[in-house]
Amino acid sequence: MKTKNLIYTLVFVLIIHCTLNNDICSAQWQPDVRLTNDTAGSWISSNNAWSVAASGNVVHVVWKDFRNVNDEIYYKRSTDGGVSWGADTRLTNNAATPWYYSVTVSGSVVHVLWQDIRDGNYEIYYKRSTDAGVSWGADTRLTNNTAESWAPSAAVSGSVVHVLWQDIRDGNYEIYCKRSTDAGVSWGADTRLTNNISDSYYPSVTASGPVVHVVWEDFRDGNWEIYYKRSIDAGINWGADTRLTNNSSNSEDPCVAISGSVVNIVWDEYRDSNYEIYYKRSTDAGVSWEADTRLTENNAESRYPSVAASGLGVNVVWEDFRDGNWEIYYKRSTDAGVSWSSDTRLTNNAAVSYLPTVAVSGSVVHVVWEDSRDGNAEIYYKRNPTGNPTGIQNISSEVPSSYSLSQNYPNPFNPTTNIRYAIPNNLSSPQSETRRLVGRGGDLVQLKVFDELGREVQTLVNEKQSAGTYEVSFDGSKLNSGVYFYRLSSGDFKSIKKMVMIK
Repeated sequence: MKTKNLIYTLVFVLIIHCTLNNDICSAQWQPDVRLTNDTAGSWISSNNAWSVAASGNVVHVVWKDFRNVNDEIYYKRSTDGGVSWGADTRLTNNAATPWYYSVTVSGSVVHVLWQDIRDGNYEIYYKRSTDAGVSWGADTRLTNNTAESWAPSAAVSGSVVHVLWQDIRDGNYEIYCKRSTDAGVSWGADTRLTNNISDSYYPSVTASGPVVHVVWEDFRDGNWEIYYKRSIDAGINWGADTRLTNNSSNSEDPCVAISGSVVNIVWDEYRDSNYEIYYKRSTDAGVSWEADTRLTENNAESRYPSVAASGLGVNVVWEDFRDGNWEIYYKRSTDAGVSWSSDTRLTNNAAVSYLPTVAVSGSVVHVVWEDSRDGNAEIYYKRNPTGNPTGIQNISSEVPSSYSLSQNYPNPFNPTTNIRYAIPNNLSSPQSETRRLVGRGGDLVQLKVFDELGREVQTLVNEKQSAGTYEVSFDGSKLNSGVYFYRLSSGDFKSIKKMVMIK
C-alpha cells in the first residue's frame, strides 16, 4: 500500500513539474551521437549553409573529410528520424579541395552543393539523389568563369531549386543566383543579385511556393550589415535590396528560414562589445520587418547561428564561449518568434564544439556540429523528438461576427502551410445541441485534413475554443505531393477548402 501511495505521489509531482516547466518536459534532448569515426578530420561548413536537412523520417548530413589523403565531400543518412544511421558515402573523388558544402531536400530528391578547385579556380558544383540518398548522380559544374565562386547556399520549393553564391567576376564579391525548374536536371543562366563597389558575402536562401528570400552580409555602408532581397515569381525577377541592420558595428553570418508567411533571420553582431546572436522577423513574407531581438546576453562570444522553422516553432542553434570553451547552445520560440525560451546548452565536454546547423521535420529537431572531443574533428548529431511545436495560436482578441475558414497560405506549399479560421461568440450565434452543451466554456472546434479519397490524414484541432481568430500550421513532410482538403466544423457550421502540396 505504501509503495502504491509513493507511486501516486511521484506521478503527481511529475505532473506538477511538467505543468510548471513545460519547456523541460516537452523538449527533451537525447544524447550526442558520433556520426564519423576515423583518424582524419571531419569538418562542418562554416558559411551558415545547412549541413543537415530532413524530409519526413529521412535525415541527410554532409561534411568534408580528410580520410582519403585529400579532402572529399561525404554523406550520411538516417531513415528513422535520427535514431540510427547508415554508412558513410563518399560523394566526390578528385585531388582538389572542396569548401562550403550544403544540403537541401524536397521529398525524395536530395541536393548537395559545394565549391571545388578542380578547374584551377573555385567553381560551384552540384550533385543530387532522386531516391532519398540511396544513389547519386554525377557532379554538375554550375559556374564557369575565370574568377572564384564561393560559399553556395540552396533552397528548394517543389521542383524549383535555387542556388546562391558569392562571385568575384565583377572585381569584387557580388551575390549571384542560378535556378533549376526541373529538380536539378537542367539549369538556367547566372543572375547577378547585387551591384555595388563593396563586397557582398555569404548568402543564405529559403523558399516557400514562388516566394524566395535571400539574406547576406554587405560592406557597402562602411561596415558589415545584413541585407535582404526577395523574388515573388520563383526567382525570375527580384525586388530591391533591403538593409535589415543599421549600427556602427559588424553584423555577420546571416541565416534565414521561413514558415508560412513568417520569415525568420538570425545573425551574430558586435554592437554589445562582444558577438551576440540577434533575430529579426517579417510576418508578411518580407514586405515589412519588425525590430531586432537580441537572443543571447553574456560577456562571452556567441557566433555562427543557424535557424530552422516549421509551424509556430522557430529553432536557433549557435556556438558559445560562455563556459570557457566553445559549446553548442539552443533556443526556441513556440509562437513564431514573438517570445523565446531560455538558452539550452546542448554540449558539455572539455573540447571545442563548433559550427552547429539545425533542421526540423514534423516534431523532431535535428542538430549537427563539429566536435574535437575525440582528439580530432568529428561530426556529432543530437535530436529532440518533441522540440518543434506546431500548436494553435490565437492571433486576435477581437470577437469575430461569424465563423470563417480562410484559404491556406502559402498555397501551393512544401512542406508546411498555415490555416486561419474564426470562431464567433457562442452566446450570440445560433444554438445547436453541441453549442448548448458546450455553453460558456467555448465551442467544440474540429479542423481536419483529408486526402482526395476522403480519408482523414490528420486532426489539427479537436478542442473547445473561445471566440477569436486562430491560426494553425499543417506539416505535410511525411505525405506525398497532391491535392488535400481541410474541413472546419463547429456546431452547425462546416466549411471545406482545397490545398495543394508540391514537393
